[in-house]
Amino acid sequence: MFAAYAARIDRDQPLSGLELGERPAPQARSGWTNVTVKAASLNHHDLWSLRGVGLGEDKLPMILGCDAAGVDEDGNEVVLHSVVGESGHGVGPKEPLSILTERYQGTFAEQVAVPTWNVLPKPKELSFEEAACLPTAWLTAYRMLFTNAGVRPGNSVLVQGAGGGVATAAIVLGKAAGLRVFATSRDEAKRKRAVELGAVEALEPGARLPHRVDAVIETVGAATWSHSIKSLRRGGTLVISGATSGNNPPQAELTRIFFLELRVIGSTMGSKDELEDLLAFCAATGVRPVIDEVLPLDQARAGFERMATGGQFGKIVLTV
Repeated sequence: MFAAYAARIDRDQPLSGLELGERPAPQARSGWTNVTVKAASLNHHDLWSLRGVGLGEDKLPMILGCDAAGVDEDGNEVVLHSVVGESGHGVGPKEPLSILTERYQGTFAEQVAVPTWNVLPKPKELSFEEAACLPTAWLTAYRMLFTNAGVRPGNSVLVQGAGGGVATAAIVLGKAAGLRVFATSRDEAKRKRAVELGAVEALEPGARLPHRVDAVIETVGAATWSHSIKSLRRGGTLVISGATSGNNPPQAELTRIFFLELRVIGSTMGSKDELEDLLAFCAATGVRPVIDEVLPLDQARAGFERMATGGQFGKIVLTV
């Protein structure tokens, strides 16, 4: 079957290890389901995999891709939860949690195999392309906002780095949930788009907010860390799920964190139950993932290149 896969690890030039071509189709396996992929979406996790983060040389070649929507062996339209080992189903109770492509072949292919427990019904209201955007970036944003930040309608939130998949999802979900959302971006066009999606104001990174916020959604890391801490009200919460600009901020802001009794919470992905809630939320409210570009699988390299340069606003989707 045709697939986009990591053939080599290169920390400095990750795309040099990306190849497109034929790979073995998944075989039948007890407790697992083979899904015919209709659409899959890119995440920065795929670039990190090409750098060898979470993916060892001994696992190569590895088909990339965490997210997908497709059709199962019985003809049902489904969405995949990409965290393997959450329940033990299909892998055993002692296997640690992992994300597809860390241990098992991913979704950028004509077919993918996952534990049957990881297969969820796709709401009829969502297209395959829309549903394929939800299991990583949108699920991450959902968990950051509603589980870890614990925000409620009427609260205020700062979303750093508008344009990325998680940040864009947080703006849209926050608006739909009745939050007052502020956003930042270095790019004027992305700031404008953030306002169109529901942010009350979009500012340049580091700019002073009209008022301090209840929570900050942080995926940028070192470049925005100090601004994120300084933007919180007393007792506010910073939730971080990524560090695309680096993981060593020049100022840790420890004094401000303890003096203002701020909470800093790490967040990674989300649970199957949260994905079910997110799917239902989108189906019921009309909220839809922001899609930057849809490409056929054989043009996957172009999608990777766009994501690597940070040129996208929203999700890049590959169709099979």
